[in-house]
Amino acid sequence: MKVSARNTFKGTVRKIIPGAINAEVLLEIVPGVEVNAIITKTSVENLNLTIGQPAYVMIKSSDVILAVD
Repeated sequence: MKVSARNTFKGTVRKIIPGAINAEVLLEIVPGVEVNAIITKTSVENLNLTIGQPAYVMIKSSDVILAVD
């Protein structure tokens, strides 16, 4: 698999919380480091996502906002 996103991390699906249209998917990258993604329910089904399954997180820098207090 080749992608243009420079920030790609392999993780494990730890939680899937389905909603009416979207689903919240929690991936653990390393112990104690988790990434939460909101994707469509259709994407969860098309990817056949299940708890414990390996998956990749891809972060496109133009879509990430950081803030400090």
